[in-house]
Amino acid sequence: MDKRTLVENDFRNGENLILALDNENFAVHSALWLFDTERDSWRLIIASEKVDHSGPKKAYEGIYKVINILKKEEENFTITLDNISVVSPFHELIKDIGTTIQTGVESIAGIRCSRNTINNHYIEDAYIYRMQ
Repeated sequence: MDKRTLVENDFRNGENLILALDNENFAVHSALWLFDTERDSWRLIIASEKVDHSGPKKAYEGIYKVINILKKEEENFTITLDNISVVSPFHELIKDIGTTIQTGVESIAGIRCSRNTINNHYIEDAYIYRMQ
């Protein structure tokens, strides 16, 4: 999945992962694809209270289990842990975006945010599924 442009399959895979995490009671607070200009690649950012309560390692373990299930169920599922960053809902970027964009607790919005500055954070490109 190491590419500069996200395609429809990437958007669908991200949505499927978030919904599967919801079904596993993973508590996805916020989720978005974010283009990292320094690495010239996309990252799926998942903010969860699990990071604060159990630590990032447990959060990655929970996501890894769900990814493995999806890979068995879906032929075109290409997301790996290498594409994901887990953060606290109190992460500065999540809080800043949340001041401008809010989608609701369990929604999947699909909001594109390109070349914007939100509270001194420049966002080259992002695809927001959920932001609380």
